Amino acid sequence: MDSPLVLAAALAVFLIVFVKIEFGLYLVIFSMLLSPQLGSGGGVAEGRRIVIRSEDILLLVVAFSWLAKTAVNKELGLTLKTPLNRPILLYVAATAGATLIGYITGTVAGLGGAFYVLKYVEYFVVYYMVVNNLIDRRQAWRLVTAAFLTAVIVSLIGLTQIPSGQRVSAPFEGKEGEPNTFGGYLLLLMAVAGGIALETARIRTRAIYLGLVGLMSIPFVFTLSRTSYVGAIPAVAVLAVLSSRRRVMLGALIVALVASPVVLALFPDTVLKRVRYTFEPERGQPTVRLGAVGLDPSTSARLISVKQAFEGFTRRPVFGYGVTGFAFMDQQFARTLVETGVVGFVAFLALMWAVLKAGVVSYRGLQTPEERGLALGFVAGTVGLLGHALGANTFIIVRIMEPFWFFAAVVVALPGLAPEAEPAAVPATGARLSRRVA
Repeated sequence: MDSPLVLAAALAVFLIVFVKIEFGLYLVIFSMLLSPQLGSGGGVAEGRRIVIRSEDILLLVVAFSWLAKTAVNKELGLTLKTPLNRPILLYVAATAGATLIGYITGTVAGLGGAFYVLKYVEYFVVYYMVVNNLIDRRQAWRLVTAAFLTAVIVSLIGLTQIPSGQRVSAPFEGKEGEPNTFGGYLLLLMAVAGGIALETARIRTRAIYLGLVGLMSIPFVFTLSRTSYVGAIPAVAVLAVLSSRRRVMLGALIVALVASPVVLALFPDTVLKRVRYTFEPERGQPTVRLGAVGLDPSTSARLISVKQAFEGFTRRPVFGYGVTGFAFMDQQFARTLVETGVVGFVAFLALMWAVLKAGVVSYRGLQTPEERGLALGFVAGTVGLLGHALGANTFIIVRIMEPFWFFAAVVVALPGLAPEAEPAAVPATGARLSRRVA
């Protein structure tokens, strides 16, 4: 790629964002799923390469522009006080500390550990950029609309992949793609859209968001991501339990259970085969058995890696082996435990608890139905991603975490924005809102 052209584009973005930070936020939102790879370096850890996307450079430029603007205008401040500040700081400190100890003791080598820790910090930069630059509710809904527009674009791209017979993946994911990543992303966005559809009193708004759920559910199903299917169960359960329309949700779930044979018949045969494959061991491959039932090689490999992680944890229980200091595994909880020890694992759980608590507090405190729905959907999506994490490194995957922390920032910030004097804003209507004067 032409370096002078990249530098010129970066300078242009820096200057524009310096003048109007909201423009940079839009760029970051659209780049989360629509950014191509610029290149990759050599192997860093776990047999994987350093992958550089345009969003990495874009986020860096936008972040520097924001920092420069706060340095010039001291009244803006660098960070607002939010209920997630301390848990985020503790988690970053625990992760970085465990990795530093891993470098000192030799379990972490090369650039892998440092690179991954920097990627974790990148997610939190998204959170702080959004939460510190939200001015009013109308702006918040504009950004949410941009996030859903991105979801529509990638869902339509996903639909075009279905006839190929391959598992659906997000664009710009390389030759093999990452269906589990796309499944986790769609799970989060469907939960948020579902929460808004449940809580809103406007028929038009409900129709729009139910349509979004319907659109996203098609590529979601064809990702053939079993861990995403698992995550959908607790997400729907949270929507059913916490929603003000819980009777409607519970009734719909009961009907779905009663009519389950008919519902299952509606699913494509490829999806049913994928689910059944879970219980089909292959001869000559490592097999984990649950009683008399053998599991497929992929599921067995995950369970075996979890067992190995617990064995490794017993040898270094406090700070673990450091990020990338142990063998690769597709299981968030076991990976966090063995890489960062009990210190990092507790910090991770504390962060997740703080996120859920902040979401529930916003849901109960907000008055506008659409805003309540946004907070409800985020809580449901968070629980769904915790389910997704049983079979994936969900909370360190860029294309899931950047949207996740974007929505976390909006949900946390909403209660602090000024209550409107007229009907609430939603992406479909765009009512006028103003910021509360401190």
